[in-house]
Amino acid sequence: MDVFIDFLQNSLGQVLYSERMSRILGAILVVLLALLLKRLFAKIVVLLLKKVTSKTSSRIDDHLVKVLGEPVEFVFVLIGLYSASKILALPPNIDLIVGRILRSLTLFTLFWFAYRAAEVFSVFFKRYTENTESKFDDMLVNFISNALKVVIIALGAITIAQVWFDEIAGILTGLGLGGLAFALAAQDTAKNLFGSITIMLDRPFAIGDWIETPNDEGTIEEIGFRSTRVRTFAQALVTIPNSVMSNDPITNWSRMGKRRISYRLGVNYDATPEQLQKCVERLRQMLENHPEIHPETIFVYFERFGDNALEIFFYFFTKTTNWQKFLEVQQDVNLKVMQILDESGLTVALPSRNVYVQGIDSGASVNSKE
Repeated sequence: MDVFIDFLQNSLGQVLYSERMSRILGAILVVLLALLLKRLFAKIVVLLLKKVTSKTSSRIDDHLVKVLGEPVEFVFVLIGLYSASKILALPPNIDLIVGRILRSLTLFTLFWFAYRAAEVFSVFFKRYTENTESKFDDMLVNFISNALKVVIIALGAITIAQVWFDEIAGILTGLGLGGLAFALAAQDTAKNLFGSITIMLDRPFAIGDWIETPNDEGTIEEIGFRSTRVRTFAQALVTIPNSVMSNDPITNWSRMGKRRISYRLGVNYDATPEQLQKCVERLRQMLENHPEIHPETIFVYFERFGDNALEIFFYFFTKTTNWQKFLEVQQDVNLKVMQILDESGLTVALPSRNVYVQGIDSGASVNSKE
């Protein structure tokens, strides 16, 4: 028994004090030190930078510290892992795999940094475009920002793939049917891309415009690289692919120069020609002198003899395109129309019907009016 205990102690001592165990312990300590430095950087340096930038008038530096803090923190982890791999002195085959993993993580961090920098670019130029009246620059900033992010992600994926495959181009060429399937699957993405370019060039709408499509109606909230977001009047958010937005007919109500009012008003048949003529002239004159009615197109005419009334046709436009203001103008016009009819001795005709009943025995007819 004593011999067995001595054997265990000697074996354990050889393991604990061997060079291999020393390297493992050293690698663990280096990784823990890197994590500690990352924690200190996040708690001290980042917080200090946030306090400094909060005292400046610009908000760009605050956003810069916020978005770039995490990639910089991850650099400490990479340094720790790289140092630990060197301390361990791994075998060549394992060292090759670990080296590729570390290079992939390094490239990922660089492109992560670039992706976050693109967000800072977007915030910076959005603050500039907010002070301009044109909305085209807002659309352009969103498009460029989203396009830049897509390019960064694509370049990052290809670059990291090259770490693991010496000839990425040869692999892509050798995909054969797989490459064809990928190309077919990417058709929608290409359509949306060209749809975005078409929207940027034609500018059928801008952020904040009230539009109507065959399926949706609302306000443009965001024009992205792949899709456009529309906030409906029920406050639902609809995401429409740009390929659809560039092909479907779109009515942009925000670009109306004026808003139409058109209807027919029926008056009773007991009106005399003189009464009707004077009433029509007063109605037309009222619209021509109204400050909120567009003077370019005003039609007020006795149009036809209807089934139940003498019909006066109205066709004119308001100067405002705002819906609430439009309703206020329409209400004011209707009240003035009622006043003119009353002063002219005319009344609005109600739906009526004449019923003739033929007597069965005497043959006499009775005229009844409903």
